[in-house]
Amino acid sequence: MKESGNSERKLLQLIQADANLSLADLSERAGLSQSSAWRKIQELEATGVIRKRVALLDPRKLDLKLCVIAHVTLEDHHEEAVASFSAVVQDRPEIMECYALSGNSDYMLKIRAKDVEDYEAFMTRHLLRNPHVRTVVSSFALRELKFSTELPLRGLA
Repeated sequence: MKESGNSERKLLQLIQADANLSLADLSERAGLSQSSAWRKIQELEATGVIRKRVALLDPRKLDLKLCVIAHVTLEDHHEEAVASFSAVVQDRPEIMECYALSGNSDYMLKIRAKDVEDYEAFMTRHLLRNPHVRTVVSSFALRELKFSTELPLRGLA
């Protein structure tokens, strides 16, 4: 973000908060003409700053009340092991997020399930059957204190 950083930042903040805002609303709230706002949004999408626009669903209302954080350790880090594990991660919709980590475990997964039994079945059938997975240490979220998909854009120029 260069000279037009403030207007771009404002557009991004608005889109993050509500991707359903009309172009008229976006441009008015960002202090831009509709054509300028449209061009900036097109540029941000073309450069990949805006990856996609989605609807956020309430997992509780869809009977996916259990949120699990699973720390996974692989047997080794050979290319085949990492590719095999990555394929499971990409293939399973229960896995909402996955991060490669430094420290005691290799990966952290955020998983959504109906209940403990549903998670146990998922873990047994998909994580533990992978021959490259050594351990899975699971923690269950007791309460959600904060959930946001909005990136902190305040400090950007």
